[in-house]
Amino acid sequence: MNARVNPSIFVTRELCFATLRSGMSVPYVACGTGEPLLFLHGSLCDYRYWNSQTRDLSQHFLCIAISLSHYWPVDDASIQAEFGWKAHVAEVAEFIAEMDLGPVHLVGHSRGGCVAFHLAREYPHLVKSLTLADPGGPLRIDGVPEAALPPATLALRERAAGLIESGAVEVGLELFVDSVSMPGIWKRSTSAFRAMAIANAATLPKQFRDPLPPYTRDAAAQIKCRTLLIEGERSPRMYRDNVAKLVEWIEHAEKRTVTGASHGMNVASPLAFNSLVHSFAHG
Repeated sequence: MNARVNPSIFVTRELCFATLRSGMSVPYVACGTGEPLLFLHGSLCDYRYWNSQTRDLSQHFLCIAISLSHYWPVDDASIQAEFGWKAHVAEVAEFIAEMDLGPVHLVGHSRGGCVAFHLAREYPHLVKSLTLADPGGPLRIDGVPEAALPPATLALRERAAGLIESGAVEVGLELFVDSVSMPGIWKRSTSAFRAMAIANAATLPKQFRDPLPPYTRDAAAQIKCRTLLIEGERSPRMYRDNVAKLVEWIEHAEKRTVTGASHGMNVASPLAFNSLVHSFAHG
């Protein structure tokens, strides 16, 4: 499906491709009717990460989940495109504009939360409301030395990238996924999640070479739309710290917690997560 499509015809969850003027081909699924609700995935994921959301929330919204460039399914244009959070911000903005969807209710998880944050900051006319679930990236706090990942975390990520690039894909993925969620989560994950992560494993070393920018008070002050920060009760501290600061720094922000959940809260606790998104987007 090409760009500049009337949103009213989005009635199926079949995989489609939007060919943008820049030459990018953006994979997406869409279903439902109503105001557009656009989902941005994080590390090792793609549009399939949001299946539980697009299925349930399409009763109330036009739900759209995309795959960022380099993530499954990939084509030549995606592989040749620059990999980076800045490039992803630009391509999502182009997708929203050329598909004539804006302003959208934008939902981002983890690394996708960082992309969503900067999209709302740089393209405020495209975003009606913003939901950030465990947004990824470091914090920069006035008067406090700039946050940096601990050496042990950097070493773990380097080891995970090396394992993936040497062909020990599942070993590397288990190392990384358990580190950003909780020990043992990879083995307890569904076969569908593991298959998705394996399909996107090649993006992980690229991601480590493209560190996310720090959240700052000044950048957060540029977010003018209503914003919901969602944390998992058992998510790693770095994500909960981001939520705590961003709800303080963003003018029209509120915070919610998914009880008992860790980083993959929308997959592990879809009913609770969907209820939060639904209530907030309806405003």
